[in-house]
Order: sequence, then C-alpha cells, then structure tokens
Amino acid sequence: MSYDAVVIGAGPNGLAAAIELQQSGCATLLVEATHSVGGAARTEEVTLPGFLHDVGSAVHPLGIGSPFFSSLPLESFGLEWVHPEVPLAHPFDEATAALLERDLDRTANRLGEDGSMWRQRFGRFVEHWPSFIEHVLRSPLTIPSAPLLMARFAPFALRSTPGLARAFRGEAARALLAGNAAHAGTPITHAVTGAIGATLIVAAHAVGWPFPRGGAGRLTQALAQYFESLGGTIETNRPVRTLAELPRSRVTLLAITHGQVAALQASGLPESYRNRLARWRYGPGAFKVDWALDAPIPWTDPSVTRAGTVHIGGGLEEITESEAAPLAGRVSDRPFVLLSQPSLFDSSRAPDGRHTAWGYCHVPNGWDGDATSVIEAQIERFAPGFRDRILARASWSTERLEQWDENLVGGDVNGGLLTLNQTIGPSRLGLPGYRTPRRDLYLCSASTPPGGGVHGMAGFHAARAALKHSFGIKSA
Repeated sequence: MSYDAVVIGAGPNGLAAAIELQQSGCATLLVEATHSVGGAARTEEVTLPGFLHDVGSAVHPLGIGSPFFSSLPLESFGLEWVHPEVPLAHPFDEATAALLERDLDRTANRLGEDGSMWRQRFGRFVEHWPSFIEHVLRSPLTIPSAPLLMARFAPFALRSTPGLARAFRGEAARALLAGNAAHAGTPITHAVTGAIGATLIVAAHAVGWPFPRGGAGRLTQALAQYFESLGGTIETNRPVRTLAELPRSRVTLLAITHGQVAALQASGLPESYRNRLARWRYGPGAFKVDWALDAPIPWTDPSVTRAGTVHIGGGLEEITESEAAPLAGRVSDRPFVLLSQPSLFDSSRAPDGRHTAWGYCHVPNGWDGDATSVIEAQIERFAPGFRDRILARASWSTERLEQWDENLVGGDVNGGLLTLNQTIGPSRLGLPGYRTPRRDLYLCSASTPPGGGVHGMAGFHAARAALKHSFGIKSA
C-alpha cells in the first residue's frame, strides 16, 4: 500500500502529527515499535495486580493546556481530567509546606511578604494564558504573536533560576520556583530553566496540573482512537531501522530524537546534516521508582496530602546542588525528587484501600547505579514511616527506561539537554525546525521545538510544515 504520510513513533507528538495530517485529508499510517501506542505516556501494572502505574509521564499541565489537544474531542473517546485539590506541595524540614494552589491570590497570600512579587511576576501571564501558552509552545525562534507579553517573559529565559529567586525573600517562594525549574532536568543555574519553572507555575494557576483518570495511557489511547475514527491506520510491533522498509508515501515524519535519526539507515540525509544531529546533546537521565502502598504516604505536614504533585528536596540551595550533580557525573546524597500519589484523587489506580505512588530524581545520562534507597530516604525525611507502607516497588534505571521507550535515550525524558545553546543558540540554529534537507522528510520529536512535555505541539507544527511545503495546504 501507499499513503500520503507515514509517521514513525506513536507517542504524543507522533499521534498529534498523524491526527493533524489525517484531519487535513492525508491518508496517514502511524507506525509504533512497541506493542501499544503512547510512547512515554503509557499506564501499566508493574508492581502488583490491580495497581496502575504511569511509567513515564504522569501529570500533564501542558496536556490540558495544549492548544492542539484542547481543540480535539478527546472526552468523547474516554479522556477525563482529574484535578487534585492543590496542584503542588513542597514540604520543608520544619513540618511545614509551601502550596502552589490553583488560585493565584490564595497562593500569594500564603507567601506573606513575597505575595505581591508573586502576583507581579506571574499574574499577567495567567491573565493572558491563551496568548502566553500559544507562543511558549512554538519555536522560540519565531516572532511572538503577543510581543509585549513575551518581552515581559524574556528575563525568565535569560537569567538563571537562583538569579530570578533573588526577587523573593522567603524560603517558600524561592523553593517553589526552584522546584518547578528543576523539571528542566539541567542545572538550575543555567539560563532557560527559569522559563520552565515560570511556565509550570503559570500553568498551575491557569489550568491546573491534572492527570487522566485511569492513567496517562488514557490520554494517548483517546488520541489513537480519535485518529482511527478519522480513517487513520496504526501498526504496532513494527520497529523501523531503515526508511527503505516503509511503504511508499509523499512525506515521512519522524517522532524520534535527533541522535536516533542520525543512526537511521538509508535515510537519504546528507552526511553533514546527520553529523549535526549526532552532535545533539542529551540531558541527565531519570531514575524512577513506582510503589504499591497499603495506605497513603504519612506526610509530617498533612496539607501535603491535598496536592497531586510533591517536590521533595528542601530549599533553593539544596535543589541547586542536587540538580548540578548529574552533569558532573554523580548523584546527590539528597536528590531533588518529583513525586505523585494519584490514587488519592483517582480510585481506579489501586484496589480499595490501597494506593500507588511514584517518584524520580535526575542522575547522569546512562547511569547504571541504583537510586532507590536515596529516593526513599528523601521521602522518609518528610514522611516518617513511608517505607513501612510499601507493599511492592518497581525501580527503573536509565537503561530500563530506554528499553521501555527508545526515545528516552540514557534516561533523558526531555529529548535533549535544555540549554540556551540548544534552545536559541548555534545548535538550534543548525537544526532550525521540522524540515530536513530531504523535502519529503520531517522531524517531530521532543528534540524539536518546543521540546519535552506531553503537549503534542512538536508533532502539530511538523505536520503543518509538511502540509504547507509538501502538499501546498496552508493553515486556516
């Protein structure tokens, strides 16, 4: 058979690209190497029967906030967003916690003397969320559609997180900013990390940090079912090592990372271009643990149980040290841990009276050690008795994560090291977007703008580029 378009990789970006192409009248084949769609957004039983775990991505502020995903009728295909009472909690050693609440004013009021600065820093972006996120989820090399708004955001991209944190006097506000910036997976002393932290904070106030009822896999299953309802075709258990084995098509879109594209056989790409792809730097890896629990985590501060996501790692200085360690080839004795206990808000995740939780920290890319004990020690620090509630655990090394999803190269969940160079510098300018030197070949993984996260916008933008340049179809 032949198709108008073939998309390789059925994660969120590949699904988004396939949907946009199919919606535009292109007969599209979506090819996936593993047994099911979803990429790093899949839900599986990995500890005990009846305990559902999100092995990869789990909490999706950019999923519900995605301009493309929000335009689709995914609720008709089983997607239901679960909103925890509080998006985020950040516990401290003094048995207290900072809470990032949906309501901007309530959060600011809890921050005391830093409240007015919190409103000043984030309020305008919350107020203009649609314009803000529309640009954030485009390439940073494009002209802003709201230039004055994005000019106000520029300092977040050009200053380090500790530099931005100087605007706050109290530990709570500084820690909330640092913890959100740490999602970047790169030392928070780097520029760009502040932009990540700010975006996640703004998203919490504007749309929340929800997750799909039943697990992250429900989002990608809904995307796949919608794609098939449009007449699209999905083939699973079909790894692709050479483009020569694909059916004929007018265009091919690759939802695989830059290094993987460079390694493809018979790609037809010039050697100089493949060499630029091969020089793409991956970021630190993740070491993750999934737990089956016999009861909720016993936080010292009970308010933490109101939150869907928990940042564990003390104050700004401790987080700064922790996130610097992986690029230096080591793991902090007190790593910054991102944790969630979704069963508190979604009873479908575990048998009655039981719970699931997950947590991960950053480690050197490809690290072969075991961080289970230091992750659990960090949780015990703020929730004494946590280990006593563990029924079973599944630990995920960087190698195991990459075996589960080949796009997680060395355990990197973001598709590349987030630096100024690879965002708007020479490395990005040398690989400026979705088109390649082959007129029929496009890139759409997390290595392309706007980068990591479950939002599908790299796939959407790549599909729009293919429709324009290969099919002559312009955006509406």
